Parts: sequence; structure tokens; C-alpha cells
Amino acid sequence: MALKTLKWSLERKWVTAAFCLALLLMGLVNFFSYQNATQLITSQGQVKQTHEILTALTNVSETLTDTETRRWRYFLLGDRTELNGYDQAMQQLTMTLEQLRQPLADTLTQEQRLNALEGLIQQRRELVEQSTKLYQKPRSLFSADHPLVIQTNQNQTQIRQMITELQTAEEQILQTQVEQSQANSQVRMAIENLGTILAFVGLLGVYVLLYRQMFKRQQLEQVQQKLAQEKELGELKLQFFSMVSHEFRTPLSVIDGSSQLLKERLTNLVEPDKLKNLFQIQASVKLMTQLLNDILTLARADAGKLECKPELLEMQFFCLNLIEDIQLFSEQPRTLKFDKYGTRTYAYLDEKLLYSILSNLLSNAIKYSSPESTVYFTLTCELDSVIFQIKDEGIGIPEEEQGKIFEPFCRGRNAGSVTGSGLGMAVVKKCLDLHQGELSVNSEVGVGTTFTVKLPQPQKTGLFNQDTK
Repeated sequence: MALKTLKWSLERKWVTAAFCLALLLMGLVNFFSYQNATQLITSQGQVKQTHEILTALTNVSETLTDTETRRWRYFLLGDRTELNGYDQAMQQLTMTLEQLRQPLADTLTQEQRLNALEGLIQQRRELVEQSTKLYQKPRSLFSADHPLVIQTNQNQTQIRQMITELQTAEEQILQTQVEQSQANSQVRMAIENLGTILAFVGLLGVYVLLYRQMFKRQQLEQVQQKLAQEKELGELKLQFFSMVSHEFRTPLSVIDGSSQLLKERLTNLVEPDKLKNLFQIQASVKLMTQLLNDILTLARADAGKLECKPELLEMQFFCLNLIEDIQLFSEQPRTLKFDKYGTRTYAYLDEKLLYSILSNLLSNAIKYSSPESTVYFTLTCELDSVIFQIKDEGIGIPEEEQGKIFEPFCRGRNAGSVTGSGLGMAVVKKCLDLHQGELSVNSEVGVGTTFTVKLPQPQKTGLFNQDTK
């Protein structure tokens, strides 16, 4: 029971640990989900900002193209409105560049390029002003190899190159951001999936452990209910057999007493051969009395009412009295040879249970051997145990049936016409278990059987006397 309680306690700890682990994993999954969503929002903002920068750079390029067109229209047509449109476009261009300064401030290279672009645009404005002043002078003509034209073309090429570098760098940054966002999203999604699976496994483990506990609890309740029913049935059986034993003992005592009186009165008047039926009556009464005792002992054992109450016994005196009783109850005198060995005189045993064990074994040895044979009864008293050995020269027990001799109502197939109930060895086993003893059997058909009973003894200094034999 203590082992089961400890096991259930460990299972409860496992349930708690698995449940806490599942909660922890679910918390981690939620944390990574939140981080993933935050990262996606941040990446979306960065992508949007980069897209706005690219759009602004495209606008810068278009504005520069527009200013170039207006400048040439002014030179070709002399329309002052084109020059005013040029000035407005340049002002708008200055505002656009100022708006680009803040988002590009995070990248030093891009900020340097923006500064260079502003310088080039400022240089362009100066070149345009110089060309305008030169155009306003009389008889001023521009040729392709004019220094101002060459410088203007170089400035225009540098501006386009700088805008291209800014756009290329932003496109690379955009691509890097997208790839990094995808990689982070994949890693976090993998972690979320793994955490979800582990949390599911943890919750499944909790469910399995709880189900096992519930199933074991139901099994335990069923076992307890069954044990209660068996106990109640055993008590009913004990009550029934006690009542039957009591009811049968009275008429059996009357029959035994009457047969004993008849035997005493007729012994001197009737020939011994004519008293054979009277002897059979006495033997049958003894057999029925022994049968009732065996049944009542088994019923008490099944009901848990058979107890072992050890006390100090003088073993040699006990064994000699037992032999005398066995001889008295036998139909005809038998040869029983008793020997004692060992260093102890007293033993700590239950007298009633020991009597049941040895009387059944001796009775069987006498019953299943010929009247002319000898039954050997040996007692060995040691410090840690008491050993009884009962050996006969009888019919023996078949090897395949030796494992069944302790079953109630089980008798060997070679028992023949020998009367018996098959309860004696079952009683021996019950009484032996209460003593926590051991029983070994060595038997050969037609040769004989040897039973060895070993009963342990407590180690108590000064409790036993040394053998004085």
C-alpha cells in the first residue's frame, strides 16, 4: 500500500511538471508570436520607408529632367515663363531633398551620397545661372565644345550617376530587409510550430497520466469492493461452518462417548473380532471430527480470522504428546521413531497451528504407508529455526502431482481406497503461511515421502535454554 501511495505521489508530481511545462511552452509560443508580429510590422514600416525613398529619388530624377527641358526651351524660345517654371521646380526639388535627409540619416553612406547630390544640384543651379547670364548678352552663341556646356553635361552625368547609386543602395537595403524578414519569420514560425507540438504533447501526457490515475483508482475501488465482498463472504462461510461444526459436534460426541462405553462393557464379554463394527464407528467419528476441524480452519483462514499467536513451547514434550495422540487415534498401533537434534529446548511457536501442521503430516504418513512400515519423525532445534522432518515408506506422490498437493480436495491418483478428504495439506499450507515457514517435499512412488518443515525463530538473547540431552 505504501508503494502504491509513493507511486501515485510520483505520478502527481509528473502531472504537475507536465502541466507547468505545457503552460511554459504555450507562453513561449505566444511570446514568439508577438515578436513575429512586431517584426512583421517593423519590416513593413521599413519596406514602406524604403519604397518612399525610391519614389522620392524617382521624383528627383523626373524633376531634374523637367528643369533641363525648361532651360532649353528658354534658350530656344526665349520664353520667360519657362525660366519661372524652372525656378519653381528647383525649389520643389530642394524640399524633396530635405525630406529625404531624415530617412537616409540612418545610413552613413546614403547620407554622404545625399550631401553629394545636393552639392551637384547646387552646382547645376550655378551653371544654369551662368548660362542664362551668358545667353542674355548680345551675340552669344553656345557650341558643343563651349566650356560651360561641357561642365553642364558633366554635372548632369554626375547627378544621374549619384541618383542611380542612391536607388541601387536602397534597392539592396530593401532586398536585405525582405530576406531577413523572411528568414526571421521562418525561424519564429518553426519555433512556434515546435512549441505548439511540445505543448500539445505535454497536455496529452497530462491527460494520459490523469486517465491512468483515474483508471487505477477505479481498479483499486473495484479491488477494494471485491475484497470487501470476499471478506463478507468469508465471514458468512465462517459463521456457517462454525454453526455446522457446533451442530455436528454434539451428536458426534454422543456417538463417540456411547461407543466408548460399549467398548468398555463388551471388551470382556465379546470376542475382539466381533467388536470390529464398533471400532469402525469410533474411527468414522474421529474422521468426521477431523474433517470438521479442517473445514473450520480453512474457513477461518479465508475470513482472515486465523491468527498466529506464538508462545514458548518445550519442543520435545510437545512432540511426544503429539505422537501419543496420533497413536491413540490410530486404528492399530504403528511404529513411530522420534529423534531430536539441536542445541535448543524451547521454541517460539503457535501451539494450535503447529499441532495442525504436524498432526496432518503424521496422519498422512501413517495413512498412506503399510502397517508394518516405520514412520520417522525428526526434530532439529537451531538458533534461527526449528526443523521438522516426517518420513514414511508409503505409496509416494507422483512427481506431476506434487505441485497440487496444497489445493483443497486434491488427492493423488494412486490413493486408491484410502479414505481422506483432501483438506489436510491445504490446512498445513495455511498454518505454515501464518508462521512464515517453508515446506519441501521429496517423494518417489512406491518408495516413500519425506516432508521437511522449517519455521523461523526470532533472535532473542536469553530466551531459550540450551539442550540438556
